[in-house]
Amino acid sequence: MYEHKFVKIDLSSFNKPKDDYHEVIAEHEKEGWELVQIFAPGTKSYGMSAFFEIIFKRKKD
Repeated sequence: MYEHKFVKIDLSSFNKPKDDYHEVIAEHEKEGWELVQIFAPGTKSYGMSAFFEIIFKRKKD
């Protein structure tokens, strides 16, 4: 069995991440999380994203 974690990264008005996603991924990997996917839903005007989610998984104890 796996547990999953979803980390939301908001984007600025210029579609730049407000948080350093490289750092977010590195910190989670240190805690045993494995990157599964980065998902960016089209929720803003013209199909652009207002945020993206970083999806992690790790084995449950």
